[in-house]
Amino acid sequence: MVDSRVMTHLVAIIMACATWYSFGTDAWALEFSADQITRVNGHSRKANLYYRDEMWRLEHHDVGPVNVTIVRKDKQVMWLLLSRMKHFKTVPYDPEQAPKVSERLDGEVAREEIGTETLDGHPTTLYQVTVQKGERTDIYYQWLATDIRFPLKLAKKDGSWIVEYRNVKLRAMSDFLFQLPVNFQPLEEFDQTPKTEKKGQPM
Repeated sequence: MVDSRVMTHLVAIIMACATWYSFGTDAWALEFSADQITRVNGHSRKANLYYRDEMWRLEHHDVGPVNVTIVRKDKQVMWLLLSRMKHFKTVPYDPEQAPKVSERLDGEVAREEIGTETLDGHPTTLYQVTVQKGERTDIYYQWLATDIRFPLKLAKKDGSWIVEYRNVKLRAMSDFLFQLPVNFQPLEEFDQTPKTEKKGQPM
């Protein structure tokens, strides 16, 4: 018989390999939860992020009417949930709102390794990344966790924009996180599109 300690070690290796395969650098295979901290021009915002493939959910910590945002890239819509009112608002999907959680950035043209650092308990490699979008060139710093191949922090070189992920847990996400609550009603009165002559009917 195979020693039980050997079997336990083999199972651990197999599970680790399976996790690496499922949560590798390809965004389509990525499922995780994390605390997301965003700083724009000195103002910070925090949210709990739940992510799977082409959909994600943000539970906002800041005070405001919208306390949950569900993004469905597969449906090209975003649902803004006003939980206290049990209403939701549907708006078109905005690609600029997509979390930057893949190892490579969209439009990346150059990458230079400039150091290492431990971030939120993970060893990271710090890169300077150049991104080209049309005629505009942006330079970012990216802290890529080497143990989970996940970008824990991304910052514009000028410091005007920073996003950081803490308490990252690579795990399967429930379908219910990305669906509208059954008892929520559409919030038609906040629709900014032109109305028809029939009062109360959206275009």
